[in-house]
Amino acid sequence: MIELKRGDRKNGAIQALLDAFDDDPVAAVHAVRDYVADRQSQARREVAPKGPVLLSVKDITKTYKLGRQRLEVLKGVTLDIYEGEFVAITGASGSGKSTLLQLMGGLDKPTKGDIIFAGKSLAKLSDGKLSAFRRDTIGFVFQFFYLQPFLKLQQNLEVPGMFAKSPRRVRHETARNLADKVGLGDRLTHYPKELSGGQMQRAAIARALLNHPKILLADEPTGNLDSVNGRAIIDLFETIRGELGMTVVIVTHDPAIAARADREIHLKDGVLA
Repeated sequence: MIELKRGDRKNGAIQALLDAFDDDPVAAVHAVRDYVADRQSQARREVAPKGPVLLSVKDITKTYKLGRQRLEVLKGVTLDIYEGEFVAITGASGSGKSTLLQLMGGLDKPTKGDIIFAGKSLAKLSDGKLSAFRRDTIGFVFQFFYLQPFLKLQQNLEVPGMFAKSPRRVRHETARNLADKVGLGDRLTHYPKELSGGQMQRAAIARALLNHPKILLADEPTGNLDSVNGRAIIDLFETIRGELGMTVVIVTHDPAIAARADREIHLKDGVLA
């Protein structure tokens, strides 16, 4: 949550914004909020510790064929993600941020360039090895929860472990522990329709953690939630990063969420802005 401190009221930039929107109090509030978010984001970038590089994006492009037309979504993007970072990817609709996240997670392959994860080239992996990489290394969280409506929460959480052929006892125990961690320990016998939107997204996060991934990738994870539940989900991501030391990368359009990340990566028309 963005809050003005006492010293901020003496800030010349904030006063200038208030004066500029003197006739529009709502616009003034939004302008000041965005200014404070930018300042907080810059402060995080200056102090955020950087561990070893976990994932490198190497000059990737991504082009889709639409009939006779070619749509170039990403146009030579290069960046590094460090171990333990909490990174926000932002940009307007169509800027390529979701495509970038999918490529980073091995859900798709770039047209050119490469993704290097912990020294391993994803471009050189066969489809079978790439599938195993996604299963064992990446935790995915999406805007839509994708919980199976015919399974109770306990079974929903265990699905990744089933694909990984984890022993049933281990799946049960891990699912229960994760349910407790996200505040759903008393909901394991409930079906998804019996959960609120915030509870379903917390369940989706717990499910993504079942196989102990090295990085958590989330695409607009608060897009279907109100502001209160949205903040609670970001609180949970910060807790996961803090307690598990996990790298977290979130695609978001919300500047308030981006301000809470260690670093913001902004895309515009398929390139880093």
